[in-house]
Amino acid sequence: MSRDDLPPGPETASEMTDADRFTNARAIRSTALFEDYTELIADLIEEFGEARITDIARRLGVTHPTANKAVLRLKREGLVISRPYRGVFLTEAGAAMAREVKARHRLVVRLLIAVGVPPEAAEMDAEGIEHYVSETTLKAFEAYLDGRD
Repeated sequence: MSRDDLPPGPETASEMTDADRFTNARAIRSTALFEDYTELIADLIEEFGEARITDIARRLGVTHPTANKAVLRLKREGLVISRPYRGVFLTEAGAAMAREVKARHRLVVRLLIAVGVPPEAAEMDAEGIEHYVSETTLKAFEAYLDGRD
């Protein structure tokens, strides 16, 4: 699942109804889980060469069964593969999702720091904002930051 899979909506915010906004927010919440897991799996692979369910659960602060259930959902969506007695690995689609999420995260952190948010708070806040910010807003963030350099 990617942002391209989200339900189509009106082209401008003024055309959106309350129902459109809530539908979009629910769809993004569902996508956020996939994004958090693929981002973490990419980090674990970079650090350890693979992502074990135990490490995923520990890093996300969830139980082993919860992490296992989420990984099964990721497998059904074609974002990860796993091998017996080995870890979890990203497919090309999963790796692309992880790269996109990391880029959004870095951009949101940069913006928050630029407006005076302390780095630690910016990192924490970006974890939520990165999933809900639109491409239009991200482009505005980038233009603002590029204009400051």
